[in-house]
Amino acid sequence: MNHAIIELKNVAYAFPGRGETLKDLNFHLHHGEKLGLFGPNGAGKTTMLHILMGLIRPDRGEVILFDKIMRNDADFDEARLRIGFLFQHSDDQLFSPTVLDDVAFGPLNQGLDPATARQKAAEALQVVGLAGFEDRVPYRLSGGEKKLVALATILSMDPEVLVLDEPTTGLSPEAKDRLVDILRNLDMARLVVSHDPDFLTATTDRLLAMHDGRIRPGELRPHTHTHVHEEGDVPHQH
Repeated sequence: MNHAIIELKNVAYAFPGRGETLKDLNFHLHHGEKLGLFGPNGAGKTTMLHILMGLIRPDRGEVILFDKIMRNDADFDEARLRIGFLFQHSDDQLFSPTVLDDVAFGPLNQGLDPATARQKAAEALQVVGLAGFEDRVPYRLSGGEKKLVALATILSMDPEVLVLDEPTTGLSPEAKDRLVDILRNLDMARLVVSHDPDFLTATTDRLLAMHDGRIRPGELRPHTHTHVHEEGDVPHQH
């Protein structure tokens, strides 16, 4: 198998005044892989994502992104331009006066000229089904619309890999189904963290379980089962 896009080696982390949240954790994601990660609250899933994105630093262990050991802020700044990270709460990701400004921010940060950045933003909004939302005010959007705009902000940067933290939080069944359809049409490596087994089964090829700061050995294969949505009455299969 080719080299990993993301690799964590013996990573440990403890919040001040608490025991270790991550305990010699090892993880890798390769090109083309679509991995789902689940586990109980407090297992360390979000902490792991924040460490691999350089938002917090491990107490020990190595973070390796695109074959390079991350040693400082400049290393993470470079790597983050290639990783699309979707925060659990969309309001943490949207801060501009209009939708187009938010979505164009990433391409501008990559060094594209304003006209090209706006074009990339418009194309990303088209992908997530929000063409025509360019002049909308982000904080006035619904939860599902905010999530899709947040996804567009990372797609506009043409990332090599997606990292999604609880992407279905606060979404209606309809918005969740729409997000599933979008992800199924995106052919790129991804790591999806979620408590929603149906969503993981629909959007990933392989499932890993996390417990007590470690990823369990082995893996779980997605399965197919009959399912009825919360507000629906027609059984169907994932």
